[in-house]
Amino acid sequence: MHKITVTLPEAVELSGIGRTSFYKLFNDGKLTPRKSGRRTLILVTELETYLKNLPGPPVSNRAQETNLEEPTGSRW
Repeated sequence: MHKITVTLPEAVELSGIGRTSFYKLFNDGKLTPRKSGRRTLILVTELETYLKNLPGPPVSNRAQETNLEEPTGSRW
């Protein structure tokens, strides 16, 4: 059985995003916190969607210009 929500500490652990950053995401409307009593819950699907839509690392100009590829064969 998979969880459909995680607590804030669990979301921090799963994603690597800091607690303060989560509160900023809530305030910016990028994630919607759910409350159950005093507990803050985050939908796993919403967190996954947010993370999947983050931009990837930039490709360096050198790698683009030289079209670097892994060598085929042993270097030793």
